[in-house]
Amino acid sequence: MKTWYEKGIFYHMYPLGMTGAPKHNTQEGVTDRFEELDRWIPHIQALGCNAVYIGPLFESSTHGYDTRDYKLVDRRLGDNESFKKFVSLCHEAGIRVVVDGVFNHTGREFFAFRDIQEKRWDSPYKDWYKGVNFDWNSPYNDGFGYEAWQGHYELPCLNLWNPAVKQYLFDVIRFWVDEFDIDGIRLDCANVLDFNFMKELRQATTPMKEDFWLMGEVIHGDYGRWVNPEMLHSVTNYELHKSLYSGFNDHNFFEIAHNVRRLEAIHRKLYTFVDNHDEDRIASKLKKKEHLFPIYACLLTLPGIPSIYYGGEWGIEGTRTHTSDEALRPALKPEQDEALHCELTDWISLLGKIHQENPEYHDGIYQELLLTNRQYAFARKAEKSICITAVNSDDQEAVLHIPVPMQAATAENLMDGTVIPVENGKITVTLKGNWGVVLKLREE
Repeated sequence: MKTWYEKGIFYHMYPLGMTGAPKHNTQEGVTDRFEELDRWIPHIQALGCNAVYIGPLFESSTHGYDTRDYKLVDRRLGDNESFKKFVSLCHEAGIRVVVDGVFNHTGREFFAFRDIQEKRWDSPYKDWYKGVNFDWNSPYNDGFGYEAWQGHYELPCLNLWNPAVKQYLFDVIRFWVDEFDIDGIRLDCANVLDFNFMKELRQATTPMKEDFWLMGEVIHGDYGRWVNPEMLHSVTNYELHKSLYSGFNDHNFFEIAHNVRRLEAIHRKLYTFVDNHDEDRIASKLKKKEHLFPIYACLLTLPGIPSIYYGGEWGIEGTRTHTSDEALRPALKPEQDEALHCELTDWISLLGKIHQENPEYHDGIYQELLLTNRQYAFARKAEKSICITAVNSDDQEAVLHIPVPMQAATAENLMDGTVIPVENGKITVTLKGNWGVVLKLREE
């Protein structure tokens, strides 16, 4: 029996950005923007997505990662009841919900840090943070120093070796499960989290909820160090992200295929994407906008757990600057689908439907079938069936003769229902420029 996340297609929501919430949390009361977020659910369903990764969510001072209170929803978005309703509506629609877990650091307004500011060395929380030292002063003139996240003193680093800190965070996760019924956590900057902390986290969360999913943000490194039975179920596949856009931009499918082969041991477990809240929009990264179609065909049929970043289905653009990520996180409403809906939207919806309905994409084995600089075909194998993806990054039409890895009489084009005969162990496919196709082999 496959877990929900092995069948998952995620929709990535950055709620502070997509609702146009204020950049600084200075308000006294609550502004409920979850009514707007609730309206995204039918749109997410229509795209074929069955899970959302939403965050940051919890009470913070600015961008969402300077946490004030792990047990309150950010007042710029709503209150706890608002989020509870959102999760309930998602579950009714068959959509799982995964939230951000920001455990490397807190904001300066978090209760433990404020207690140190008030009581200094008499604070019982002085060991909750790294490097607290009363012999020097922070840039904020606290009367003590501390280790700051990447030199940003608004983000004091938590001491995850402290048993009290670990127990507090595990209790917070239980609160999220009990209070909101979440289905998993995305660990912010998991590449620098203590490995023992993540092992204890896995032990603590496994009994909380069946198939509770732990996914970590990891950019570089041997992903298998994090993805294993003792630690995380998945990490972000930045390697595939990079190879996808550069493989298309450079007309070098060898780079993509090499990456998939290199990660063969764990690639079916990894969280895959073409853009996210920290990366330039794929529509801005690609040299040719026409490549959006075959690149999404790759994303939704290559091994991994695919994710669509909000607005990506409309091909919107956005590039970060040295000082701001705001262009990556625009205010959008689901009602804008009427104006922004395009051929790409329908293409992604069709691919999402194909991914959901065919077990080959739920942990199916990968096999490379054809590879040139500009054309690429691969199979995904379930126990008794095979699907084939073929893509063409050239502007010109391409005729592909693709070897078939099983006894089959025909291949059904899952994009339009047409049938292609298998002759001499091959199928012949004519692909127009900058396009792709998904086929299913049939024995008869």
